[in-house]
Amino acid sequence: MSSSAHDADAVFAAVTERLVTVTLRDGRRVSVPVDRFPRLAHATAAERADWRVVGQGEGIHWPRLDEDLSVAGLLRS
Repeated sequence: MSSSAHDADAVFAAVTERLVTVTLRDGRRVSVPVDRFPRLAHATAAERADWRVVGQGEGIHWPRLDEDLSVAGLLRS
């Protein structure tokens, strides 16, 4: 079964005290420990909740923190 590159587009992000979780268009969820991203690890709940999908789903941006994560990078984690 082949998969389109667009299936790996981000559609949602959530950051908890332990994990950064990004939901992809195809339904997969990728979670990595938040401590890999110091800006997110030390952010407030409001700062963590303020995110945007960028590049048509290629990544997530937290404008208040100036933090960017790419889907490709998360999939390699």
